Amino acid sequence: MTILRGQLRWLLIFWMFVISAIAFLDRVNISIAGSSIEQEFHLDHIKLGWVFSAFVLGYALFQAPGGRLADRFGPRKVLTLGTVWWAFFTALTAFVPSAWSHPLLLLLAVRFLLGIGEAVVYPASNRLVASWIPSRERGIANGWIFAGVGAGAGVAPPLITYILVHHGWRWSLWISALLGLFAGLVWMCLARDTPQEHPWIDPQEAATIRAGLPGSAQEKATAEPLPWLVILRSKNVLAITFSYFCYGYVAYIFFSWFFIYLSTVRGLDLKSSSYYAILPFLGMAACSPLGGWISDFIARRHGDRTGRCGIACGSMILASMFIVAGSYAKDARLASIILAGGAGALYLSQSAFWSVTSDIAGTSAGSVSGVMNMGNQIGGVVTASLTPLIAKHFGWAASFFVAAAVCAVGSLTWLAVDPRHKLARESSVAIPVSQAG
Repeated sequence: MTILRGQLRWLLIFWMFVISAIAFLDRVNISIAGSSIEQEFHLDHIKLGWVFSAFVLGYALFQAPGGRLADRFGPRKVLTLGTVWWAFFTALTAFVPSAWSHPLLLLLAVRFLLGIGEAVVYPASNRLVASWIPSRERGIANGWIFAGVGAGAGVAPPLITYILVHHGWRWSLWISALLGLFAGLVWMCLARDTPQEHPWIDPQEAATIRAGLPGSAQEKATAEPLPWLVILRSKNVLAITFSYFCYGYVAYIFFSWFFIYLSTVRGLDLKSSSYYAILPFLGMAACSPLGGWISDFIARRHGDRTGRCGIACGSMILASMFIVAGSYAKDARLASIILAGGAGALYLSQSAFWSVTSDIAGTSAGSVSGVMNMGNQIGGVVTASLTPLIAKHFGWAASFFVAAAVCAVGSLTWLAVDPRHKLARESSVAIPVSQAG
């Protein structure tokens, strides 16, 4: 494997990008097929919102347990199991019979279980980052992983629309399931939990990784995760989790409702909606690694507080401004472009969340990021059901205005975060990294 000499960690990050993209293709496909599902199962927007929320609820509730599983059993096994699980339940969604007396209940159950399977993806990836990626490279590494979110969600509108038009909405889910299964099998063959375990690792790359990992010698010697009480009492963890709740509230408007918003509210036809619905996700895909690169660059020169917290705070404020402007734009195509700018600005902050949690948590990065991402997904649960209710009573502009306000509050929460402090195993009080060896 001479071609991978010194670059094996980036091959793993690339495949995490692929898994991330397929995970979000599997997640967004049902929103693209939403109108067809509404017609076949006689649902309205409110009930379809329940189906969206069922997925996000299962996804949210299993974030922390999924992260703890990754800490205990390693990201290789946990991600492999997760991809097989979500491939099965994605396919099962397509098997829900329209003639059944209570199809809504079955859709809710299947989507909830699908959410449980997908919940392990990002906590496990963060555990991989904590073991494989030096601290000063974590912004760009997480940026590329989460660029997969935009890539997968961006591919979904034209791909799912094409399959839906030519073969029906059920085939769009079956094809998504096969892609997920393929990605998981490749991951099982490719990945290892630590550099020391990988047969392809170059000694120089292993030394570079080892020298760049933060944390004390005691922490590196044990893989025992931190107690939950230590995690849940941390002011850093609580602040980041709340901010990520606000982030998730905004992001899930694009994942759950943007395609339907363009087609039914803004009046674009199916083909135009499928193209303009790509724009926010292209913005996410481009801005996620860009934000990670900027964060690493500034952190190397001015410290982690400026490089991580400053970028996250500023980009979320910028996102809220774009969202307000886009919601009041009269032309549908102009509104799509401006709102896409909001999605991109939001994703400039993405890598900061995950870089900080991997830095302060070390071998408990899966558990800590799972708690944080649970906040994100609870935000998604709220917005999936609340957004159409606000739109029904006050209009869609009000739904986006509320999202912008939530985003602004989340940005200010970063002022309370100090990534220089590391979670301590001995007590519930965080200690500075400089004191941790």
